[in-house]
Amino acid sequence: MGMAEVPNRRETVEIADIFRRFGPRHVARLARGIGHDQGRAMRAIAACRTAELGGHVERCDRCGAERVSYNSCRNRHCPKCQFLRQERWLLMRGRDALPVPYFHLVFTLPASLNPLALANRRAVYNLLLRCASETVLCLAANERFLGAKVGMLCVLHTWGQTLAYHPHVHCIVTGGGLAPDGSRWIAPRPDFLIPVRVLSRLFRGKFLAGLGRLAAAGGIAMPGRCAGLADPQRLREFIGRLWRTEWVVHCKPPFASPAHLFKYLARYTHRVAIANSRILEFDDRHVWFRYRDYADGDRQKVLRLSGEEFVRRFLLHVLPARFVKVRQYGLLANRGRERLVALCRQALNSLAPPGVPHETVSDWRLLLKLVTGRDAGRCAVCGSGRMVLAGIVGRTIRPP
Repeated sequence: MGMAEVPNRRETVEIADIFRRFGPRHVARLARGIGHDQGRAMRAIAACRTAELGGHVERCDRCGAERVSYNSCRNRHCPKCQFLRQERWLLMRGRDALPVPYFHLVFTLPASLNPLALANRRAVYNLLLRCASETVLCLAANERFLGAKVGMLCVLHTWGQTLAYHPHVHCIVTGGGLAPDGSRWIAPRPDFLIPVRVLSRLFRGKFLAGLGRLAAAGGIAMPGRCAGLADPQRLREFIGRLWRTEWVVHCKPPFASPAHLFKYLARYTHRVAIANSRILEFDDRHVWFRYRDYADGDRQKVLRLSGEEFVRRFLLHVLPARFVKVRQYGLLANRGRERLVALCRQALNSLAPPGVPHETVSDWRLLLKLVTGRDAGRCAVCGSGRMVLAGIVGRTIRPP
């Protein structure tokens, strides 16, 4: 690992190429160390939009030109399969946008919890999301700070810029909330929501209390580096040390408008650990990629990792099957959202933004045209014909 000059770059470099080169070697080395979800994600990404997953042949009804389109893997960790899913989600959530400022909070776990989190991904991630949301909702409801019910959207991320393991939650919170009786909108002080230190202390307390309850109920495993915590006395000492450290919570200035909010959200809701655009090159031994060094004035740098280390780091961020990483709470919680958002609009004297027809959201061709202006059904050769289905290309492997 280290900084290095990048060799002559290819035109395109994708994570799928790296997985095809180094993935089998990584699995062979780790043997039982790689989980089912990680192996499934790696195979899916490597096969995405290749003949291995099959596809279909389209022919222009005017000039006869043919085009072969291979199927996507649709794995949520694949960087090539997130664009339309992200745009569909944003269009659906845009209906709930309110004409108020939105704050951005970030709740981060201390690094000393990383081994325990890695060994208990589902339990610890659920606890992290729950405690972050409860902290904000509880303090916002307190009359000392706001005295209202706010809406919030939480997104779990587990990576840093260098793909190191770094579990944290991004929370987008409405600037203000609905009064307890639903009669009016209560706005916060300008550019201020809740003191960061108060957020940090309550979040720490809620998380450590929840962790203690999980351990007492046998709800967490303690293998490998966590084995010593199976002793109740050592676990109490470990939790005691965490009580004595300051936990990191950031609160960023509010967004200028809902439009800025959704542009920002697009960067977070369906992001994977690293985008193809950040990968510069790879050879038989190494991978080079760009990253931002936040500790050095946000400067862009290049990091070189061994191919197997790159694969290992990427797979650290594969989520458990069916784990929901984007969740909504308070005014935006699924139960009662339509009613509560309508009350907010009434209190704010604002109209709902224009909706997008359901058929546009559900049909990928119409959605692609709406978002990019590109008509996927038009022939790229003659420019006037329409592409129609002419045949099916069968899979060469079992679906990942």
